[in-house]
Amino acid sequence: MIDGLPFAVFQPFIDTATGRIAGVEALARLRDAHGEARSAGPLFADPKTPPAALRRLDRQVREDALRRFHQAPADWFLSLNISPRWISRLRPAQPLPSLIQLQRSGIDPARIVFEITELGGASQRLTDVVSRYRDAGARIAIDDFGAGYSQLDRVLALQPDILKLDMRLFQEAARGGPSGEVVKALAQMAEKTGCWIIAEGVETEAELNFALECGARYVQGFLFAKAEEELFASDAFVGRFARLRDNYVQQKLAERARLVNLRQQLAELMSELRLWAESGAPATSLKAPDHYPWLLRIYQCDRHGTQLTPNLEWRQGTWQADDRYLGHNWSWRPYFYQLLAEGWEERRLTLSTTYRDATTNQYCLTAGQFIDNGRRLLLVDIDAAGL
Repeated sequence: MIDGLPFAVFQPFIDTATGRIAGVEALARLRDAHGEARSAGPLFADPKTPPAALRRLDRQVREDALRRFHQAPADWFLSLNISPRWISRLRPAQPLPSLIQLQRSGIDPARIVFEITELGGASQRLTDVVSRYRDAGARIAIDDFGAGYSQLDRVLALQPDILKLDMRLFQEAARGGPSGEVVKALAQMAEKTGCWIIAEGVETEAELNFALECGARYVQGFLFAKAEEELFASDAFVGRFARLRDNYVQQKLAERARLVNLRQQLAELMSELRLWAESGAPATSLKAPDHYPWLLRIYQCDRHGTQLTPNLEWRQGTWQADDRYLGHNWSWRPYFYQLLAEGWEERRLTLSTTYRDATTNQYCLTAGQFIDNGRRLLLVDIDAAGL
């Protein structure tokens, strides 16, 4: 099986800024007796496969990829998978087989990305080997970031140039799963450390949209191309990507329009609430919030963030008071210091960014405005999911 004519296939990385192919990942294939290509992945995953045979297979595929990469445009990069499990078998100071192959190929090391496919083994030696790759001029990527052995401390120790988001975690998040905020946070962390993000496994338009939401520099997946033996033209997906990107932009514009409409409705609501709050009228005098289905609660704080009034919530056709949070201080919440920073001088309405509420665990926005000559803050919590 392992001697089944191994060869490399290439799956492209699409640059989200241009829609052009920026590089390719080399993947292993075997050709069976009927000439059909099949993935070598099951062999690598099978613990019964002899490690020496796998190393031979991997090096044969890498040799084929480097030889054929000479046909690629000069501005492309080639991503080659490296398993740390095999690094542990290297002798100290032993020349790295992958660097020997790269030197023989004559390809500029700056065009090569060594992709660490897992972080489970060779912890001591891995840092040294990665340093040697980098000294040779190559870049480093970490695959499956956010899952398994991809601990943050190991990532910080290796200081990769590229992080590939874990495909299963990414796809679940793109479907609206609870991991969405986790993936966004991982992407933001990567961006702050200077890493480029690759979103792999992009198979649907929703997954592409989520990749763009995460700030991915490159996307990879069946939405554009499967891994093929032949190289695609650099501009093969420019038109398709442009249409999909335009769809994404139109969705974001629609979200922005909804936000503008929300602000208009909020201005109307806050005008009514301000008159009510400053008059000291009872909650029974408030109208039903029929035009504001996103309204969660109304409350007031002093300018130091301490809650002065019960939460008022519309339930079962009436305003109901919840006094559990009287005396709680919310000055540490993002919406509050945003209000202090932006809303005091002009007494204007301020709307926070989306956040997860500390008590209800739901996604909210908070609108606020100073009233009573700046002595109190009138606050309205909004259900972000409804928007």
